[in-house]
Amino acid sequence: MTERRTIEVGALARVEGEGALHLTIDGDRVSELRLEIYEPPRFFESFLCGRRAAELPDLVARICGICPVAYQMSAVHALEQIFGVRIDPTIRALRRLYYAGEWMESHLLHMMFLAAPDYLGLDDAIAIAKRHRPEVDRALRVRALGNRILALLGARSVNPVGVVIGGFARLPSRRELTELGDALRRARGDAEALLRWFGELPVPTRSQDVELVALRHPAEYPMNEGRIVSSRGLDVAPSEFDEAFQETQVAHSTALHCHIRGRGSYQVGPLARVLLNRGKLSAVASAAFETLAARFERPDPAASVFARGIEVLQAIDEALVAIDAVDLAEATTPSWEPRAGQAAWATEAPRGVLWMEIATDASGHVTKIRIVPPTSQNQARIEDDLRALVPGLLRGSDEEVRRTCEAAIRDYDPCISCATHFLTLHIERRGAPCGSA
Repeated sequence: MTERRTIEVGALARVEGEGALHLTIDGDRVSELRLEIYEPPRFFESFLCGRRAAELPDLVARICGICPVAYQMSAVHALEQIFGVRIDPTIRALRRLYYAGEWMESHLLHMMFLAAPDYLGLDDAIAIAKRHRPEVDRALRVRALGNRILALLGARSVNPVGVVIGGFARLPSRRELTELGDALRRARGDAEALLRWFGELPVPTRSQDVELVALRHPAEYPMNEGRIVSSRGLDVAPSEFDEAFQETQVAHSTALHCHIRGRGSYQVGPLARVLLNRGKLSAVASAAFETLAARFERPDPAASVFARGIEVLQAIDEALVAIDAVDLAEATTPSWEPRAGQAAWATEAPRGVLWMEIATDASGHVTKIRIVPPTSQNQARIEDDLRALVPGLLRGSDEEVRRTCEAAIRDYDPCISCATHFLTLHIERRGAPCGSA
């Protein structure tokens, strides 16, 4: 018996951006799978050319409302390479504090409001709040601290404007930092309780044979600095990105796909960071890792939610270390002169490695900028993950296939364009497997 079923699903919530998933099933075989990103390009790389370098930190912050720090930090570090700017230890510490704030607000947004409904069989966070109000309140309190850090250093928590080449437009006072440190210490208990709660939820297991990629720093957990390494021996500087990775355009997506040359797709993000930098975790984050060690024996995209919870604890500890390292009396923002040059840099956005290459002319105007965000790097990996997942779902209903595929995509927390809807699912079944409904 041959049966063809087609499913058209409109916009689905809880992933940033809009796209579609097309599945063609021939009997018990998936003959075609396309993760289609159909949003039009926003041309940031084009309209940033010709702008003054000093404008870039504010402009790239508009690319993403969830990850503005990542875009600012990758840009400002590349510019400082070009202009020969050396930042002092206090500015370096404050940048780690700034990044910690972004990890906290982004991870908790994903964990509680985007992912948790999947594990609880609920439609949205409002339904979660009705049944699990204490956990939602904890997530909101800790996430608010992340936004507080962004506002402290960036003047506002969304599209912040406080970053300048060499430092910040305004430095916080010692009193502000002390009060923030006290609040962070109180928040640690909330973050630990949240991770324990997630550990009790029925998070599925979906181990994958995947190459993990993240930054690695010799002395600290990676945020702003490091070499790009992988679980299979890759080790390159950000300036060598094109020698190791290749971006390609596919016909079914306006987002580029990225592969490791000669090897295939790979995964960036919190799971990769935690597994490749386990030895750099703080004592509290390391203890949390040990309680969940069984979920990390093999790379498992579904375990990314636990990696995010571990990184929330890491971010709190990183923020406290940074606050203690700040010497406001010694902080300086160095002067700089424009020059022609080119540099590449990578930092760790909440969703993974964000690589940027910038070139300037002698007057300090941007002549070239290229940005490779983590979601585009994970794009091919998500398709490979779904190809491995779908064959085991073929006897399920179309609704079960849709929900399971959508949840699997959400494991990567893709940020397509900082919108609120993501997946349209189209399933075409040709020759359903014997015995299926």
